[in-house]
Amino acid sequence: MEKSTKPIKNHITDFLEYCEVDKGLSDKTQENYNRFLNKFVSFLKIKNKSNLLPGQLTAEDIWEYKLFLARNRSSSTGELLKKTTQHYYLIALRALMYYFSDRDIQSLPADKIKLGKDSTRDKKIKFLNLEQINTLFDSPNLKTKIGKRDKAIMEVLFSTGLRVTELTSLNIDQLNLKSADQELSITGKGNKIRVVYISERAMHYLKNYLASRTDNSPALFINYKPSVGIHNEKRLTIRSIERIIKKYVKLSGLPIYTSPHTLRHSYATDLLSQGADLRAIQELLGHSSITTTQ
Repeated sequence: MEKSTKPIKNHITDFLEYCEVDKGLSDKTQENYNRFLNKFVSFLKIKNKSNLLPGQLTAEDIWEYKLFLARNRSSSTGELLKKTTQHYYLIALRALMYYFSDRDIQSLPADKIKLGKDSTRDKKIKFLNLEQINTLFDSPNLKTKIGKRDKAIMEVLFSTGLRVTELTSLNIDQLNLKSADQELSITGKGNKIRVVYISERAMHYLKNYLASRTDNSPALFINYKPSVGIHNEKRLTIRSIERIIKKYVKLSGLPIYTSPHTLRHSYATDLLSQGADLRAIQELLGHSSITTTQ
């Protein structure tokens, strides 16, 4: 391990470049990391430790930073920072410490930052609010073909409320790419047909993803790993979609319970909040029983 002579604050630019090049994170995620880490820099300044080196960071510093966040008030509302907001700041610092480890720079181990027991309460929640949805959806790097695909997957899931099994079975020829608001006929349980709608926003990212494709696979969402697939059939599996969502949940610092099915719940909850009838939501989700929808 190398003992860096640069203060922690001077490593932030290098860390953000690492996030872009090595981790493929979006500009928005990098912007958030920069903002969250500047809070830690402000904390060090208050503690007269502006020039603290990575190797000098201690568990006591982390504990004092947690207290600082817990007692900090929002500049816009004057209210104490929410637990989830405090976690975003800690997750950014933990990501910086993972960077130090990856670059063989001596520092406190990243696992010394614990989010606390309060974070487990979020596991009981079955849907994300719009702020959390935006945080998650801003994570993919749209400069890469994988990022374009992953962005399209999440937008389509939230736009349609599709089950993952339905999403993975979709083919390109089921889309009319000349249309903005797209209707899809989905065959559900008992061969029952239901119509789902893709929003204009989701359609935009779907077209952006498809424009980056150079293969001739009929599958709408494909795996870019060269070893996967036979005869150009590289369709993503259910497990692959779950791993993709899990990847961005971790990067964005959302509650770890979040899964593709959470986006389906979020879609339904968003419809309900806009005044949609429960029977209409049942039809859109393809539930056979209104009890399931409730």
